[in-house]
Amino acid sequence: MDAILAFLTVFTQPELLLLVGLGTFAGVYIGAIPGLSVTMAVSILISFTFSWDVYPAISLMIGIYMGGVYGGSRTAILLNIPGAPSAIATALDGYPMAQRGEAGTAIGVTTVMSFIGGFIGIAVLAVAAPFVSEFALKFQPRDYMLLAVLGILLVGSLSSGSLVKGIFAGALGIAIGAVGRDPLTFTERFTFDLQIMQGGISFIAVMIGMFGVSEALMQLHHVEKDAVRQKITRIVPSLATVRKHLPLSLQTSTIGVIIGALPGTGGDIAALMAYDHAKRVTKKPEVPFGKGAMEGLVAPETANNAAVGGAFIPMMTLGIPGDAVTAIMIGALFIHGLNPGPMLMIDKPDMFWFIVGALVMANFFMLFFGLTGIKLFTKIVEMPRSVLIPLIMLLSIVGAYAVNNSISDVYWMLGFGFFGYFMRHYGYPLGPVILGVILSRLLDDNWRRAIISEREDLGRFFYGIVTSPLSLVLFIAVILIFVSQTPLWRRGKEKLFGTQVEEARQ
Repeated sequence: MDAILAFLTVFTQPELLLLVGLGTFAGVYIGAIPGLSVTMAVSILISFTFSWDVYPAISLMIGIYMGGVYGGSRTAILLNIPGAPSAIATALDGYPMAQRGEAGTAIGVTTVMSFIGGFIGIAVLAVAAPFVSEFALKFQPRDYMLLAVLGILLVGSLSSGSLVKGIFAGALGIAIGAVGRDPLTFTERFTFDLQIMQGGISFIAVMIGMFGVSEALMQLHHVEKDAVRQKITRIVPSLATVRKHLPLSLQTSTIGVIIGALPGTGGDIAALMAYDHAKRVTKKPEVPFGKGAMEGLVAPETANNAAVGGAFIPMMTLGIPGDAVTAIMIGALFIHGLNPGPMLMIDKPDMFWFIVGALVMANFFMLFFGLTGIKLFTKIVEMPRSVLIPLIMLLSIVGAYAVNNSISDVYWMLGFGFFGYFMRHYGYPLGPVILGVILSRLLDDNWRRAIISEREDLGRFFYGIVTSPLSLVLFIAVILIFVSQTPLWRRGKEKLFGTQVEEARQ
């Protein structure tokens, strides 16, 4: 009974309802501005809310978190500038849809699918939190390393053309992510004795430059072209569309929950893995992936929103943050005299159910705010390019500077923008570069932790992989995905299916 009352608290108290709504509204628009991250917004809120009661403070933070994860898709679709790292995969098919005049449809689909993904993540948090957290605890450093390798193999999905160019771009991203001081030994890597490089290169600066500035430069080739008029006939997707993509959304939401529950991963990796999964299981999409496939929106958006519920699982059950935002929320709970972890579930079960209720309410607000204002938002794409290009540059500069209040990040952003322009001009994909930067730290840190834990003995390292069921499954998955991307495998598959078709005709 107490659990039900705690769950309903946020629905029955107007003040809490208002705070969740305000937080979600702010989150949607903060998430839509490149560089203004949800992590930054929630961390700033701590200084304003430390004197509040715990329920109002958590309500506002949860609203911003849920809204911000969804909000990144707006600029990804309209301007090809992901508002957040988790929206990188959304831009791959969302922006081509906007170029065809279907921005309203794209935003409508992402909103509804984000709601479905968010709801599944919350349901798993409410029903199966202890079981999922127990599974997440089984991950050893070598498993995180294999997970990172799996992620790097996604270059095949993010490379619409040459796989070789995709591999080059991914390797470049890993190298960029390794710049700066080694976190374990504090030695300098790829710094060339330059002070500006000792702190590393901001991932947000690379992302905004590669997607934002390079897009503005590409648009310069078409300044005289008329803007694409958007067809806003039906924003909410039909029931048939939702039903058609429901099996895929359930699969990718599961990926999102599991990846979200792994400490140190988060929605960005979940979204990219879900996008790769969608490419593998969708046999005949109506539109090819990378050209505006609806499945390319469904998969990443359900996964990154399901990862929100997933990230709360280790936070609430173990006191371990699932991502940067839940790490800040743990700090907020400590400030209010609560100790997240197993004892919180025993001593203060009402707090757990209140957070579940606040997440449900924030998810409904996200659906409402996501489906309103679309007509106004799509006017951005219809602007003359002489106005749109300076707007993209302004957003890019503000976003890059806002991360660390550093002019150096603006220089990096502009440099990577020009580099990204030439990469696009010569047919090199940008997605694998960003993927490499995201996974570089995860791969590097966990490889060394794994090999140190085995006393730097490769034999023991591989023995650990073979004898651990989880490691073995991940290792086999790495091998299978790698082999499936080779030209030999593709030729063999074409030959096999070609023979089967001929036999069926006979």
